[in-house]
Amino acid sequence: MTTPENTPAAASGKAAALASAPGGAPVAASGKATAPGPSAAAAAEKAAVPASAPVAAATHAPAPQTTPAPTPGTGALRSLLPVLGAHRVTVLRTCLAALVDQAALVALVTLAAHTVGTAVIEHRAPSAATVGVLIGLVLLRALATWREMDLSHDLAYRVLAELRVRVFDGLARSAPARIAGRRSGDLASTALGDVEALEFFYAHAIAQLLASGIVFAAAATLLGILGPWLLLAVVPVALLLLWSPLLEARGRAERGARTRAALADLSAESTEAVDGLRELLAAGALDRTRARLRSGGRRLARAQRAEQSWETGAGAARDLLVVAAVIGVVAAAAHAAGGGRLDGAWAPAAMALALGALAPVAESAAALGRAGSLRAAAARVRAAVNAPAGAPAPAAPVPVPPGPLGLRLRGVRFGYGAAPVLDGFDLTVRPGETVALVGASGAGKTSCAHLLARYWDPREGTVELVPADPAHPVDLRELSEEDLRAAVCVVGQEAPLFHGTLAENLRLAAPDATDRELAAAVRTCGLAPVVDALPQGLDTPVGERGATLSGGQRARVALARGLLGRPRVLVLDETTAHLDHRGDAELARALAADLRARTRTTLVIAHRPATVRRADRIAVLEGGRIVEEGTWSELAGPGTAFSRLFSRTAGETPDRAAAGEIPEKPRPEGPAAATADSAPPR
Repeated sequence: MTTPENTPAAASGKAAALASAPGGAPVAASGKATAPGPSAAAAAEKAAVPASAPVAAATHAPAPQTTPAPTPGTGALRSLLPVLGAHRVTVLRTCLAALVDQAALVALVTLAAHTVGTAVIEHRAPSAATVGVLIGLVLLRALATWREMDLSHDLAYRVLAELRVRVFDGLARSAPARIAGRRSGDLASTALGDVEALEFFYAHAIAQLLASGIVFAAAATLLGILGPWLLLAVVPVALLLLWSPLLEARGRAERGARTRAALADLSAESTEAVDGLRELLAAGALDRTRARLRSGGRRLARAQRAEQSWETGAGAARDLLVVAAVIGVVAAAAHAAGGGRLDGAWAPAAMALALGALAPVAESAAALGRAGSLRAAAARVRAAVNAPAGAPAPAAPVPVPPGPLGLRLRGVRFGYGAAPVLDGFDLTVRPGETVALVGASGAGKTSCAHLLARYWDPREGTVELVPADPAHPVDLRELSEEDLRAAVCVVGQEAPLFHGTLAENLRLAAPDATDRELAAAVRTCGLAPVVDALPQGLDTPVGERGATLSGGQRARVALARGLLGRPRVLVLDETTAHLDHRGDAELARALAADLRARTRTTLVIAHRPATVRRADRIAVLEGGRIVEEGTWSELAGPGTAFSRLFSRTAGETPDRAAAGEIPEKPRPEGPAAATADSAPPR
């Protein structure tokens, strides 16, 4: 018999989402579509959510909800300008380099054209000084171009690095309350793709706009000095060039939004396909997945093609306007030179000056247009950076009371949508006590764990840590994040591991843990045989998401990780679900023998009768509130809500269900694979 302890974890929710039927119902391993559950609360209890350290893992989150895409308004890019505040000096140096670059180019082409005109009209070779100035302008322009590119990209990459951190901070601050309905590939697309797309805005658009404005003003002034009539061909075209991005801004924003949305969807689909490759193979869903990826790729290609086609047409229109203006200047200059109002040597210089003045304006118009296409990316980044906190930090945090801590939830009302999951929920766990919280699937047990981890705050009521003196409780909302995570640890059924060594994953919550403390946690959680079997022991890579370990082994790692943080309150949310009965019993005995067990408060969320029976007290959750509390012997009799719960789930009484859990013959708990490199594809 294959036990859960020795079997790698099965299908992930993301793979199930990929292998879905046309109606959106997830496809099981058999390939049959299963209808979504009717209970919103039950769905809220089933969806997985990543953990934060040292709160090892929360196993469930609310049912995925569609997150509306941020609207790419005109303020999206402006809202990302303040990030430049810390780089003012670099911004000024970049703008100065861009100004010198453009001014040197205009001066170079104008002087060169005047030199040629002088040579043709006056039959006079340029002087050594003129040649020297031209060479100097060439060198200055080359140096300014290199410096502007160096500074602008250095500025852009520094800003992008800061933006990525801000996006991560925003997602972490709002998780899991405001990202539960979003796909990990979509989030990764924002953190990487959308931020990267803004490189053009920071590296080129800002300095280009400022420099071209100054250069055009200076060049227009010189043209006005040569002949005011020359401005009649230049100024209207410059205004049209600058006005054109505003006219097409809405269309550009819509096309950019379609491209970013298609890219995010394809990123999410690809991430899920790679992550759920095993399950897709088992379900025979590769063809459907391939078709979805192909469809997503075509959708992205269409969006990119439409965006690029418009940009190509807009670029051609800008070039035509510049050429028309230059032709107008040539005609006006020739007419003026023929009438004696303009020196003939200055006619080609006027043409070059007009071209030099309008070229940066055309480039600025192109930059403005492309920036308009980036509004969608900017809006997504802004939404992530400014995401409201799921649980706001207290204005004046209070310290955690010393000594053992209990739990108290009073009058708690909470839900993920309109309907409450917890309604009038009251539960007290005394310091050092172990309480089992039981209830039907979807009753709100994991929601209680979410509140204790403060992933969410209750709509009504309080969640408190209660010291030995119950007269001085502390509301979780009054604690700093650091103090809360040090005091309360939630270990869930699906505790994700990270790509790295086993030791690095264990030290996630306690990076300063000593080797002795690490070894003690390994022994307590029954990981010693696993570590001994690994080729490099604790230094063995576990693969992405712990792919080289079985589900039971990952559960033990998650529990050991939580214990290393020395929490005073431990919440076990179906943590031992992947363990067989013997492993569950051995782990329970090891936890009870732990030196801190007498002062540690434990809330156990479980369905397994033997696990529930070991608790000091049992609380039965039904209808969003506690309906019964007592010991096993007090609640196991007929007619209780506890008995009804087991009769519905196991078809027998609690005592018979517990008696039926006969420990199986011990089996070695070897690793699923030696290294991440040898792990089967996921």
